[in-house]
Order: sequence, then structure tokens, then C-alpha cells
Amino acid sequence: MTYDYIITGAGPAGCVLANRLSENADVRVLLLEAGGGDWNPLFHMPAGFAKMTKGVASWGWETVPQKHMKNRVLRYTQAKVIGGGSSINAQLYTRGNAVDYDLWAREDGCTGWDYRSVLPYFKRCEDNQRFADDYHSYGGPLGVSMPSAALPICDAYIRAGQELGIPYNHDFNGRQQAGVGFYQLTQRNKRRSSASMAYLSPIKDRRNLTVRMGARVNRIVVEKGRAVGVEVARGTGTEIIRAEREVLVSSGAIGSPKLLLQSGIGPADHLKSVGVPVVHDLKGVGENMQDHLDLFVISECTGDHTYDNVAKLHRTLWAGLQYVLFRTGPVTSSLFETGGFWYADPEARSPDIQFHLGLGSGIEAGVARLKNAGVTLNSAYLHPRSRGTVRLASSDPAAAPLIDPNYWADPHDRKMSIEGLRVAREIMQQAALKPFVLAERLPGPNVVTEDQLFDYGCANAKTDHHPVGTCKMGTDGMAVVDLELKVHGIQGLRVCDSSVMPRVPSCNTNGPTIMVGEKGADIIRNRDPLPPAIFAHERNDIRPRARAEVR
Repeated sequence: MTYDYIITGAGPAGCVLANRLSENADVRVLLLEAGGGDWNPLFHMPAGFAKMTKGVASWGWETVPQKHMKNRVLRYTQAKVIGGGSSINAQLYTRGNAVDYDLWAREDGCTGWDYRSVLPYFKRCEDNQRFADDYHSYGGPLGVSMPSAALPICDAYIRAGQELGIPYNHDFNGRQQAGVGFYQLTQRNKRRSSASMAYLSPIKDRRNLTVRMGARVNRIVVEKGRAVGVEVARGTGTEIIRAEREVLVSSGAIGSPKLLLQSGIGPADHLKSVGVPVVHDLKGVGENMQDHLDLFVISECTGDHTYDNVAKLHRTLWAGLQYVLFRTGPVTSSLFETGGFWYADPEARSPDIQFHLGLGSGIEAGVARLKNAGVTLNSAYLHPRSRGTVRLASSDPAAAPLIDPNYWADPHDRKMSIEGLRVAREIMQQAALKPFVLAERLPGPNVVTEDQLFDYGCANAKTDHHPVGTCKMGTDGMAVVDLELKVHGIQGLRVCDSSVMPRVPSCNTNGPTIMVGEKGADIIRNRDPLPPAIFAHERNDIRPRARAEVR
């Protein structure tokens, strides 16, 4: 069968595109997802996130050895399920800083993608439980709510930040980003509001939308310089599905460049080296990869102040029963509901550290749980200068890609990451946390010098799962798509997901990716863009006092 639009990948942006494009009953839309459905209850329970980083619905990929981190290989969780990353993430709804998008427009040539222009699309997606103002709205598909299971240690963390000179912020997505506080979450009625649940479930009966799962796309079919369809793996063979209007690639910052490269669209020298026939020499494909690297502090608690001990069988069963019967208890927690944004570099253009307070000591894969209850404070440097790549390992579409974030290639990133870790350690040592925190266990009190902290980072750092930029939007020679998301040099082909972001936003990337899907859908439908935002009050981030004053 032939469709008007074929969308490859049912991640956050792909779900948005499927919903918005199929609003027109006269077009036929096909959404292809390599993974399966989100039938497992873990996808919908907020605390199910803890299982997701350990391999549930993941491709099981990893990075190449990181040469600036003593050749460390990092686990690199990428979703393999409908809803993509929005179905397995920690549900934090953050948008970044206004400066991020203004830099896209001013320095990256992405006119029309400045903050005033993209804010209306953030607002259009929202069904916000608490806020309705210049920055927020309600009635949209995506449930956004405040945490419902915060523990006393969360409030103590917020007080500790204030003791260190970091102000309280009730809304990281509002007038200012800087501060400590509670995150807004992509939840509705104490269930995960993934892109699948928000954008696909309500329209499952639309006759002009077809969703196929377990459908791995091998390549985009290009004829005479135009994308005319896709080749999908089927049993031991393949099938060709044709698109009359456009093929829309929405497979994420790793999957989208991988698919373009498999299709012969990318740097010619690389394609030839792995035996892929060159269809279109486009040197920016798979370049410009950026990600947030996470360093963390783990402290032992003075008592049962977090959710670590819920892992015991009888408590797990009771927590599950609480959730099923009453929608209360530990299962309603995303486990990372408190955090904030601050400065490693006081001269930074906007907050450059993000904190996530983890209500346990072994929440994510690769991090061992303490014997007694513990608490984690993650710190990620938000403005990395390092750039990495996504490459093919071979011409086999089933082969894992070569993922190289190239962490700490720029010494500035290493310096700021370690400074962010120092700030995190200071927060955990404040008086407000003394009733809850017994002692720091990682990195440990003896790890204090720059070399020691570097060694600790090399051994323990992890990704925050925020890759972007590998099919970047722009007008320069390394841009893969133009400002309408059309792939340079190929007709009938667009990319619409986090890979088009020219630089990583200062936040978790699920919200910005949904925004790209919303704005991209209007562009594809040739609709006039939403009017730019007009503020009653301009954003104005708090600046840090001198470090000596803060400390």
C-alpha cells in the first residue's frame, strides 16, 4: 500500500507528527516503530524508570571507548518501544533556557527557532496541572504535573541549596531557570504521560493512521534524487513501502543518522569504507553529536529516608498494592523529582549545571546500591564544547552503530564537570541535610584533588541520555537539514527529532523534542507558524554571587 507520509520511528517527535498530520482526514499516514508496544505496566508506573535503564525496551548499545576518559566504554540506553525515550525516561519536563534557542537563531542560523518563536509550541503541547501564564498552558495532549510522592529529604535538599546561596525556584520553565526546587513531570493522574499515551492513544481509531510495530527500517528508497519510500525488514526478507508526499525520519539522535547512513546519505568516504553505496554525499550526517555527561555523589542516609529499601520483596509487593488500589506510595515517584540549575562557571551565559536528586543509591544501571539506604545527587554540565559522531560499524542494518560522544575532548568540559561535582558535594554537606545524610560514600572524603576527581569521573560518569545534533539544522556546510527540516539535496525527505537541534538545550531533552515535533508538523502542513510569544515580564536568570561569598 502507498501512504502520503511515512514516519520512521515512534519516539516523542514521531508520535507528535503522526497525531498532527493525521488530523487531515485526506492524508494517509504510516508510523513505523522497530520496538514493541508499551503494554507492560512498568511503562506506565512512574517508578518503572528504575527498570528502564537496566535494559527494558532498550537497544542495548554502548559507546566506543572514550579516549579522553581512559578509554571507558559507557552503557548507552536508547529506547526500543513505542513512545521512544518518553516511555522509559525519568519523566522530567524541562525546556532549557531562553538563551539556548536564541543562540540557535543568532549563531546557528536557525531563524524562526528563537525562544519567542518556539515557546508557543511548548505551550500547545501542555496540559499543565498547576500553571497557566506567559510560559504555560493547559488542554494540550501532554500531561504535566507536580510530584505527588516527595519525601522529607527532598525539602531538606532544597533548603541545603538555599544555604549554599542557590535560590528556590518554583518553576524552572518560567521566568528564570536558575535555582533549586521540584521538577514538573510528564505525568497525568499519577501515570506516565509518554508521547505514545499523550499523542497516539487518543487517536487510535483514526482510519487514516496506521501504526506498525516491530518494523525495522533498513533504508530510505531514493529515486532520481527524491525519497519515494522505505525498505522494511520482514522475516527473512524485505518489503518496500512507498510514500507519495514525504518520508519523515524521526528515529532519534542515534537512529536518524544511522538510517540516513544506511541509505547512502552521508559522508562519502565513510560510506565507502563500510561498503554502503553513496546516494548523496552529505558530510554533516552523524557529526556534531552532543550529550550531557553526569557525575554523581552518593551518600549513606542516617535512616530509611529514600526508596532503597523498597527493593525488599515484601515492601515491593506492598508498594505495588498501594499503587494499584490507591495510586499512592513509592511507585508514584519518578525517583528524580527534585533538582535544579546553577553555575559551574559564574561567567556562563545561563545556568550550566543541572542537578537531579535521586531517591536511592543504586537507581540506574551500573551504579551499585549501598547496603543501607542512600541518596544520590547527579550533576551534569549543560554547555559541552566537545563534539562527537555516530557512524556505521558495517553495511548490515541490524548492526549496532558506533556511538562516540567524545566526552571531555575539550578540556573546558572536564573542568566544568568536576566543578559541578564539587558544588553537588557542597550541597550534600549543608546543615539542612545533616538529619538525613550520614556520610558521603562516593566519590568519598579522600577524593579531593583534580586528578583524583578526574579518575573518579572516568570510572563512574554516565550519560544523562540527552544526545542531539547529529542531523543538525542550519545553513552552513555541515547542516543536514534546512530550517524547514528538509534534508539538503534530497527531495521528499525531512528529519524531525532531537538530531536536528544544532546544540543541546540546557535541560532534559524530551520536552524540546516534543516541541520540535509540534513545530515541525506545522511546517510540513505548510501552516503559518504560531505567533511569537509576548511576555508581561522578560526572563531574567539570577546570577551567582562570587564563589567565595557562596561558600
